[in-house]
Amino acid sequence: MLVLVCYDVANDDAAGARRLRRIAEACKDHGVRVQYSLFECRVGKREWVALRQRLLEEAELTKDSLRFYFLHADEEARCEHHGVRPPLDPTGPLIV
Repeated sequence: MLVLVCYDVANDDAAGARRLRRIAEACKDHGVRVQYSLFECRVGKREWVALRQRLLEEAELTKDSLRFYFLHADEEARCEHHGVRPPLDPTGPLIV
């Protein structure tokens, strides 16, 4: 499966910089960096479970944000979000 991993890590202190580095290294172990905070990871189900667990353990979800986009040729794309800044529903009503 192809998974896009996006992350936003609060790195205003040494612990944040360390989390940022560890999350990037975890992604490098399973994919290719296409932008600073975006990796394309082509993984099997077993590899994905291990990578997801590793990323969730490294992130501090009260400060950081992780988003996983699953791109399948035979299914509708879906997104999984963890951490701060919950996603907006682009299909929901827009109130101005």
